[in-house]
Amino acid sequence: MRSRYSAYVLGNEPYLLATWHADTRPASLDLAIQSPKPTWLGLDVKRHTVTGTDSAVVEFVARLRHGGGRAERLHETSRFVRENGQWFYVDGDIA
Repeated sequence: MRSRYSAYVLGNEPYLLATWHADTRPASLDLAIQSPKPTWLGLDVKRHTVTGTDSAVVEFVARLRHGGGRAERLHETSRFVRENGQWFYVDGDIA
């Protein structure tokens, strides 16, 4: 989770796509054309739960600001699976 947050901060779209499960991965994220680009302000991992041998859930709150606007919170519970020793983001529910 923290590595994916860092990739969003850095605009590292290739890493985000590489760590997104093939069954749910979008073709692109278009991070380079976002306007205004978000300023990421922090990540708070609320909980993580192992749900199986190769599956887990992570609840987090990320804080960000678009342009000079007010700070926003992205509160999500994300699902991950491990395949061949690597964790992949599958999807998430936004609270």
